[in-house]
Amino acid sequence: MRAELNGSECAIVAGIDLNGLGVLRALGGVGVPIVALDTDLQKPTLATRFGQKLPIRALSGSVFVDELLELRHRFKCNPVLILTQEASVATVSAERDRLSSAYRFIMPGHVLMEALLDKLKFQTLAERYGFPIPNAIRLNDSENVAGVRDLRFPCVMKPLTKHAEHARRFGKAYKVADAQDVAGVWPAMREVIEEIIVQEWIEGKDSDVYFCLQYRPATGRPSLSFVGRKICQWPPMVGGTASCIPAPEAAAALTDLTNGFFDTVGFVGIGSMEYKRDQRDGRFYMVEPTVGRTDYQEEVATLNGVNIPFAAFCDAVGQPLPAPVAVAPPRAWRDPIGYARARMAGAPDPMLQFAPGIRIVDAYFRRDDAMPYVALKFQALKRRLSRVMGRHA
Repeated sequence: MRAELNGSECAIVAGIDLNGLGVLRALGGVGVPIVALDTDLQKPTLATRFGQKLPIRALSGSVFVDELLELRHRFKCNPVLILTQEASVATVSAERDRLSSAYRFIMPGHVLMEALLDKLKFQTLAERYGFPIPNAIRLNDSENVAGVRDLRFPCVMKPLTKHAEHARRFGKAYKVADAQDVAGVWPAMREVIEEIIVQEWIEGKDSDVYFCLQYRPATGRPSLSFVGRKICQWPPMVGGTASCIPAPEAAAALTDLTNGFFDTVGFVGIGSMEYKRDQRDGRFYMVEPTVGRTDYQEEVATLNGVNIPFAAFCDAVGQPLPAPVAVAPPRAWRDPIGYARARMAGAPDPMLQFAPGIRIVDAYFRRDDAMPYVALKFQALKRRLSRVMGRHA
């Protein structure tokens, strides 16, 4: 399905890492005019043929809002705003009164968005409405580390929300064996972040992590969903997606569970839910939602005929949502950098065991859009040459 536009409708995509590259291809591939915004136009992902690229001073905070309002004057009508980063989502949700007169975007009220962006507040919501989620507690300056002893170990430690300084100094999450491990890690983390969540570990492999990607219309029409599973993560066991595949065997159960939670709390717009299947009881447990933006591996849905960014665009401009398109053979999505690091660290790759005959698609390379891959390789070559020159200087 290609976009039927009146000549003035367009999309603004903010933040063009691998996530954003997938969004540009999803929209550009069906003919949507796009403007891509980022603070660094030298990223390999911005070598894509899709979209006009414009620099922006920030992707969150008051500067981001000011830049968006200034940019609005270049367009005939309000563009559709699609976000790819959590900090951008938090800003747009908080500043929606200023931005909603200039851009079209769909998300629920700010109180709900704040709750879904905070891991412990999400935990409280899931528990309140009886959805499956591991036990957890908040750890901050006012609570003694000894309080974690009531949890069943091992556990995972992670920030309540994304935090830039924490991300620079620490991993996305830490698996800890007992309360003593928590006491050993927490003092260093506390230097840069006020509080974290300590949550009971769900036993399983990277390939036991599943996700349901969705677009949920504000009008109450049925959501558009895609269910997949991870194969590798970087770092292994606690990281982000390095490779993933469709998971039709879990699609009905996880779509129903995701719809059930989001319907209950009243969430609309782009969102997803991550799950992990516990090897001890075979049940799926909620890990965390992603709301107001596309997920890191969002493009796996587009590759398999479920174009969620285009659905968001269509809903915003008053068009019907695109129907899923059958794709055979199914496609796997792979981040080559994360995948290489995961494999070097000893992570297994059972992809062909789970999906014989699947076609693996590199997140950077496409025959009709090869320049991000070329730019990535050229960037790596420049770094190697710089190191060699530095050793011989």
